[in-house]
Amino acid sequence: MSLYDIEYDKFKIDKPIRLIEMFSGYGSQALALKYLGVSFEHWKICEWAIKSIQAYKDIHFTNENIELNSKRTKDEMVKFLYQKGISSNYNNPMTKEQISRLSEEQLKTIIKNIAITHNLVNIQQVKGKDLEIKDTDKYDYILTYSFPCQDLSLAGKGKGMSDTSTRSGMLWEVERILQECKDLGELPQVLLMENVPQVHSVDNLDDFNKWKLRLEELGYNNYFQDLIATDYGIPQTRNRCFMISILGEYSYSFPKPIPLKLKLKDMLEENVDEKYYISDDLMKHILKTKEEHEEYTQYDRYNGHFEQLCRVWKDKSPTLHTKSKDIQIYVKNATAKGYLEATDGDEIDISSRMEHHRGTVQKDKIQTLTTQCERGVVNSDLRIRKLTPKEAGRLMGVKDEDIDKISLSDSAKYHIFGDAIVVNVLMAIFKEIL
Repeated sequence: MSLYDIEYDKFKIDKPIRLIEMFSGYGSQALALKYLGVSFEHWKICEWAIKSIQAYKDIHFTNENIELNSKRTKDEMVKFLYQKGISSNYNNPMTKEQISRLSEEQLKTIIKNIAITHNLVNIQQVKGKDLEIKDTDKYDYILTYSFPCQDLSLAGKGKGMSDTSTRSGMLWEVERILQECKDLGELPQVLLMENVPQVHSVDNLDDFNKWKLRLEELGYNNYFQDLIATDYGIPQTRNRCFMISILGEYSYSFPKPIPLKLKLKDMLEENVDEKYYISDDLMKHILKTKEEHEEYTQYDRYNGHFEQLCRVWKDKSPTLHTKSKDIQIYVKNATAKGYLEATDGDEIDISSRMEHHRGTVQKDKIQTLTTQCERGVVNSDLRIRKLTPKEAGRLMGVKDEDIDKISLSDSAKYHIFGDAIVVNVLMAIFKEIL
């Protein structure tokens, strides 16, 4: 309990919800409200990546369509999308030349998706008036902002978020937009931030405190906490910082952890295509240079599947093998640690980028999913494979029926899931204000 809990009343939403999702991805926040059975409006989103825009449309506006102006030429469509600032790589806006290489049908699809999803596209071009926040006596507006973590995370380059010259610095575009909203006389009643825990690390603490102070100056009370997905029903050790900011003198308490009932194997598909298994050729490539050593760790980003496969040992058991069983990988002490019985083939996580390049073995859970699908499992035959896109979606709390709606390639699905928020955690957070 904090002093705020004593001094301020708990905030509760008692009006219809209008949801605004900045850096929306495929809409994890909207899914959380949907799965809770809450009636809400998809008021606005802001997402510049064309693959994520497609996924958002597929999931939330499945059967909706609109007619475009048939007289619009290809050059006019190219100009429109160039001015909007769409991105194909999540890092930079597309050039006019890049956009012009798309077919007319592709251009029409992107424009339709932007219109259908109420998308403001590039946050640097968004004005406060574009959010159309009005009638706050009749509606509760929730604005979410899961701004880019590339310059904050352990895997990033540590550029930080001091200004808008970095991707993580897009946070200050949110500040600008909120100030413009205040100048117009209407602010969202609830803000929800999500990012990696490094957002309040020693290196970024000054900027994080500066951000909280700016929100206080705008009239918000802030409450932040790191939450891990395993505490809210999903067997993924994904740890993220969340901050709820409430307009006015109200308090908020984060949800308490619940026992984890699901295991990793509960999230896996029963029948998996052979293409997801590690091939003999890849295994030979991994083993050929250092097979004479008793112990080594091999790094390989084969088609983005794994940066690190596992630690290899000789004359230890159990063994992990490929389809032909003529190449074997040995995992030291797995049985002794209780991670894997020599005969049962429990599903385990066998790859990691985060722990100083050490091979990891984890029982019943998987480490944080990445945009490159660098997480693997071992099946009942002790064969190594990567996760399927559906499994990645399940581990982010997305239901099969919504995963199946997404019309993207496997690699694109891995990216959008690895870059999203676990829906179950969001559901727990929202429950506290509903």
